[in-house]
Amino acid sequence: MTSKSKIYLLVFIALFTLANSKAVAQKTSISLEIDPATFIFKGYSAHLRIAPGGTEHLLLGAGVYAMDMPSFLVDLNKNNKGLGWNVRLNMGAGLFGEYHFKEVNRKSFVGLQTSLQEFKIANDSVDDEEKFSNLLLMAYTGYTFKPFDFNLYVKPWAGIGYASKISGETNLGELDYDLAPVTMFLTLHVGYTF
Repeated sequence: MTSKSKIYLLVFIALFTLANSKAVAQKTSISLEIDPATFIFKGYSAHLRIAPGGTEHLLLGAGVYAMDMPSFLVDLNKNNKGLGWNVRLNMGAGLFGEYHFKEVNRKSFVGLQTSLQEFKIANDSVDDEEKFSNLLLMAYTGYTFKPFDFNLYVKPWAGIGYASKISGETNLGELDYDLAPVTMFLTLHVGYTF
């Protein structure tokens, strides 16, 4: 092999390696997440997250969730406290966007969520129920832990948002379920990146 051929071969190998490393670095990754609390409170959750190729910090996603709202959450609104409300988040469907400061699914992040949510309300003193839907806009922050040597992660986060009723009824007879426009939420997701 001539010196010129060796140079061409080395240049080809170098360019191939460089191109391949960029392709690997720009690979799109997919994660699945659940919120274990939803299952504890007779519900479900499933969230699909995508880190687009070529980005180190951006995570986009969509999710669905449902659960019976525990009384301590219902009672956070003083206008509903101790009044016998039984509330179920029948279904929520949301879009999420997160910015991870180090890299996706590692350490600190901030995010935005917009969701449509359908609630069912009942009261211990009335033999009736109603449904209503709201639109939720929430900003949140959290931290992602990777406690193992594989792609499982734990992601506690907290948010504050604005919720506005868009349809349905919040009253049962003479009783009115109070919807506070400002809502706070604290949870923990468990996920796996493929």
